[in-house]
Amino acid sequence: MADHEDHDHHPHERTAGRTTAPQSDYSLRDVAIGVVIAAVGIAVTFAIPIVGTL
Repeated sequence: MADHEDHDHHPHERTAGRTTAPQSDYSLRDVAIGVVIAAVGIAVTFAIPIVGTL
């Protein structure tokens, strides 16, 4: 039997509670939070070099 066919520690059945982001639904609130986090990250990325040159 091939090694990849028998793994007790890694079952091949799907776990009911597991989902992945591209397959999950997301709300407008989730999108807004992502946009805010991205805006803060971009602001920090550009603000630190600008403040450092002053």
